[in-house]
Amino acid sequence: MTSIAAAHYRGNKSFSVDTITAAPPGPGEVSVRVAYCGICGTDMHVFHGNMDARVGFERVIGHEMSGTVEALGDGVSGFSAGQKVVVRPLVHCGECPACRSGHEHICHNLKFLGLDTNGAMQEIWTVPAHTLHALPDDLRLDHAALIEPVAVACHDVRLSDLQDGEDVVVIGGGSIGILVAMVARDAGGKVVLSEVNPHRLAIAQKLGFETVNPAESDLAAEINQRTGDKGADVVFEVSGTQPGVDAMTKVAATRARIVMVAIHAQKPEIDLFQFFWRELKLIGARVYEPQDYEQAIAIITSGGVDAETVITDVAPLSDIQAAFEALDSSPTALKSLIKVGENA
Repeated sequence: MTSIAAAHYRGNKSFSVDTITAAPPGPGEVSVRVAYCGICGTDMHVFHGNMDARVGFERVIGHEMSGTVEALGDGVSGFSAGQKVVVRPLVHCGECPACRSGHEHICHNLKFLGLDTNGAMQEIWTVPAHTLHALPDDLRLDHAALIEPVAVACHDVRLSDLQDGEDVVVIGGGSIGILVAMVARDAGGKVVLSEVNPHRLAIAQKLGFETVNPAESDLAAEINQRTGDKGADVVFEVSGTQPGVDAMTKVAATRARIVMVAIHAQKPEIDLFQFFWRELKLIGARVYEPQDYEQAIAIITSGGVDAETVITDVAPLSDIQAAFEALDSSPTALKSLIKVGENA
């Protein structure tokens, strides 16, 4: 039996770091020694108590991770001890209409590892082998912890059918918005990022993006001026706000594709007249598929995503409480990582 450290969510914005026994891998499973785990928006929703009914008060959360193979269960091949990997944290049922149609990532009975099961904020994490993706030997494990959110961006951009040279507007400059912007630029898009937070605007500008602060200037007028009154061919709504939804139809060109990336806590009002008037398309995008993970690995490895700039904070697992509290109050943080393994 191996004793490991694990951070449990206890409710009321609190975590405890406890010593537990690592679960050995069963048939078809792999144990992964976790190196780093990112804190995402969903994790912050857990921290704020918004998902207590789903996760309870004994859950180890976390899914944006990187690590190395620790042990293989019976029947697992294709991986070896010490190999660098990431986990695509989705488990599908294989029987529902979505699965039978080949859309396992939006399975009707989808389980999300780190929410519906224990996750990566522990030193050894045992997962189904089919969730693993191998990494290049030379990819840094802190950078690799960005693969899950970059895969979200890859999925969003792929569904948008973005073509080289098209005008793109990303509404919202948080971590996912910045990553969508970088993946869209890597695909050949001419990207403008809209954001009201001056610290996020500064990061976007450091990354070489044209930016607009809609609190200070008319976003639609700015986009029209930059595109010869055409508007944006592709729009990503990543803000999760009503003003963002209002803007997405105002900046859209004729027959533009609008991708709904953000999760809206309340039903927003949408200007359907503009969909009729300009023959717009609205595309829903949820999580990712295996090919998006492979693309994310390739983009991070090639430098298409500036991992050093995106990662703004790293804290040890023992300081997880302080890390969540700091992120909750920080106007400057973009992506915070927890260093889970002592030798990461």
